[in-house]
Amino acid sequence: MPKPVVAIVGRPNVGKSTLFNRLVGERVAIVEEKPGVTRDRLEKDVEWSGRVFTLVDTGGLDFQETDEISGKTRRQVELAIREADVLLFLVDARAGLTPADEEIAQMLRRSEKPVLLVANKVEKFAGEHYDFFRLGLGEPIPVSAALGLNTGDLLDQILQALPVREEEACPEELIRVAVVGRPNVGKSSLVNKILGFERVIVSAQPGTTRDAIDTLFEHAGRRFLLVDTAGIRRKSKIDEATERYSVMRAFKAIDNCDVSLVMLDALEGVTEQDKRIAGYVHEKGKASILTVNKWDLLKKDERAADRYREKVDQELPFLSYAPVAFISALTGRGIRQLLQLVADVWGEFNRAIPTGSLNALLADLQLRNPPPSQKGKRLKIFYGTQVQSRPPSFALFVNDPELLHFSYLRYLENQLRLAWGFTGTPLRFFFRRRRG
Repeated sequence: MPKPVVAIVGRPNVGKSTLFNRLVGERVAIVEEKPGVTRDRLEKDVEWSGRVFTLVDTGGLDFQETDEISGKTRRQVELAIREADVLLFLVDARAGLTPADEEIAQMLRRSEKPVLLVANKVEKFAGEHYDFFRLGLGEPIPVSAALGLNTGDLLDQILQALPVREEEACPEELIRVAVVGRPNVGKSSLVNKILGFERVIVSAQPGTTRDAIDTLFEHAGRRFLLVDTAGIRRKSKIDEATERYSVMRAFKAIDNCDVSLVMLDALEGVTEQDKRIAGYVHEKGKASILTVNKWDLLKKDERAADRYREKVDQELPFLSYAPVAFISALTGRGIRQLLQLVADVWGEFNRAIPTGSLNALLADLQLRNPPPSQKGKRLKIFYGTQVQSRPPSFALFVNDPELLHFSYLRYLENQLRLAWGFTGTPLRFFFRRRRG
C-alpha cells in the first residue's frame, strides 16, 4: 500500500517551500521572497520516529488572480488536497490573519481531511496568535521554518494525525506513567510488584532511588512505560548535589509523562510535601491518580475508604478530579485494578469532544444558568472549540473575558465533567474576546 501523504497548503509567500525543505532535510524546493515561485506539486519522503510519509509542496492559493497559470496552480493544489491524508495549513504569523486565509480555511473544511494549522515565521513563542482561532481549526502550531524552531514538535503532531496503514500497524500507543512522591512511600516497591521482579532497588532508607528509571512492559494488551523516580523532598532538606539532580530528574519525569501516580502513605495521610508534589502535577496539566499505599496496614471498617477519600478531597481540593486507588505494594492488593485505572484515565486525558456537541452543551448551560452580570453587563459565550487534548483544553469566544467569574468557570467545568467524564485529567479553558 502507498505511504500516507501530507500536503502543505496556504496562500503565496507564507513559507511553504521553506517548511518543505526544512522537513525533508534538504534544499529541494526553490525558495524566493516573491510569491508564485512554486506552481507544480513537489513530493519527497520524510522519515520521523520510525514512520515514513510523503510530503507535498504546493503552489500558493490566490483566489483573486484569474490568469491561466493561477488557475492551473489552483487545480494542482485541489488535486493535492484530494490525495492527502493530512493537510498542513500554513499561515504567516507576522502578517496575521487575512481574508485569503479565511477563504482557504473554508476550502479545507469542505475537504473533511485532518487539518493542522501551522503559524510560520514565529521567532518568539510568547504570543498565542489569537486571530487564527477565528479560522475554527484549533490552536495554531507556531514554527519558524527558516530557523527550524519547533519543527520537531510539528512532525510529532503530523504523526499523531496520520492514519495507520495495515502494513505499518503497530501496538497501541505507549502510556507513559511516572510514579512520584516523597521519599519512602513505596514507589520502588510498587514498580517491582507491577513488573513481577526486582527491577529497582528497594530499601527502607529514603533516597535509595537516584535516577528516573524507565521500564517498558505490557498488561492486558496495553503498552506502558513505567518510570520510578527519586523521592521528592523539600528544598531545605536537600543537602547533596546528587540528590538535588535526582529531584530535578523526578520533576522532568512528571513533565514527560501522561499519567502520574501520586503516591501517598496511608498511615501518615496527606503531608505538606504531598500537596506540593500534587500541585506540580496539576500545574503541568498531567492526568493523575492518587495512589494510597500501605492500605493493608491501616485498621479500617467498611467505610474507611470513603472517609479517606473525603479527607484527601479536603487536603487536595485542586485534584478533586483525580481518582483515589488503595493498594499494598507489599502484598499486591489493588495493583491489577490500578493498571486498569491508568488505562482508563489515559483515555480521558486523550478525549476529544466534537465542536457541535460542545456548543450544544454550552448553549444549554447558559439557558439553564445564565452567567452573572457585572455593572449591568452580562458575559456571553458565543461558541467554543476544543483546541487540544493531553489535557483537554477549550477555547471559548466571549464578548468580554473580564466578565468571567471564577464560580461560573467552576460551573462550566463541572457540567463538562458530568457530560463527558474526564476522570483523572485536568481541564484547561482559554477565554478569547470575539473580534468584530
